[in-house]
Amino acid sequence: MTNEELKRTLAESSRVFVLTDANVAALWLPELKHWLSCEDASEIIIKPGEENKTLHTAQQIWTKLLRKGADRHSILVNLGGGTVTDMGGFVASCYQRGIRFVNVPTTLLAMVDASIGGKNGIDFGGFKNQIGTFAEPLETLVMPVFLSTLPDRELLSGLAEMIKYGYIADPSMLKIDQNNYEQYLLRAGRIKREIVEQDFTEQGSRKLLNFGHTLGHAFESHSFTKGNPLTHGEAVAIGMWCALWLSVKQCGLPETVLVEYLPKLRMLLSLASPIFDDEDVQNLMSYLVHDKKSRAGEMRWVLLPAVGKPIYDCTVPSDLVQQCVVECIAQMREIVRR
Repeated sequence: MTNEELKRTLAESSRVFVLTDANVAALWLPELKHWLSCEDASEIIIKPGEENKTLHTAQQIWTKLLRKGADRHSILVNLGGGTVTDMGGFVASCYQRGIRFVNVPTTLLAMVDASIGGKNGIDFGGFKNQIGTFAEPLETLVMPVFLSTLPDRELLSGLAEMIKYGYIADPSMLKIDQNNYEQYLLRAGRIKREIVEQDFTEQGSRKLLNFGHTLGHAFESHSFTKGNPLTHGEAVAIGMWCALWLSVKQCGLPETVLVEYLPKLRMLLSLASPIFDDEDVQNLMSYLVHDKKSRAGEMRWVLLPAVGKPIYDCTVPSDLVQQCVVECIAQMREIVRR
């Protein structure tokens, strides 16, 4: 869909709503409404941050849609990072059994991952994305101009997901760093779309996108309880170290791959201060019980026999996972010391 076609679609809808958070609204909301010729769109502004990706916030948005007369012919434009696009897609796909929505990602992470693929959701009960839907946006607008105001830490968060594609699909993407990432933007989005098109509801090959996310989500969720939250990308970066470590132990991945990942991990965590200790091990293990990738209480992992050759639905003994967590915490301790 071209921009002109999207503008016509918005103009022909009964109502247009723009969902964003307070930070993005201050920077880009008037510009977006001008670019899409929808200056009369109703604004719904929520608090920023993953901690607000909750059922309570969803209820607030539904209430505003209802009070402002949103019907089945309305469109919700989600302007923001992964929290906004996840939340907005979920809200839209549930409201009146589904209204159309458009994603306009403003972070690198959202441009290459969160806003693509039709996964929408909220966090629940202290666990990530426990409630959600599969629903495709009408369109996803990737506009690199938004990256001009992106904080460096959020940029690194997006780089983690781009590097993930290097391990599961295209090894050339392992060359990505802060200086060259823009030349890989289209390739990253294309990789995710190709995988999603083969398996939209994640019954098979789409599971490959979970590389680094199994323990990554555990570290991310637990970091909030410690008052020192990780970004999603930082957590995935840690989770990828764990997945590579397990791949060495379980699948014969050359240990050199794990060693070569360390400089990337230091880069991705360079603006974070992940503080975990041995007392966190059991808490981190407990998150795995509630992970959506588990089957009958047994975790399923994405591992690598070789770079670019991932396999999914791998099982790993729990004692080996626990050893991995202990080793990972020790590795992070070394990174923080430096």
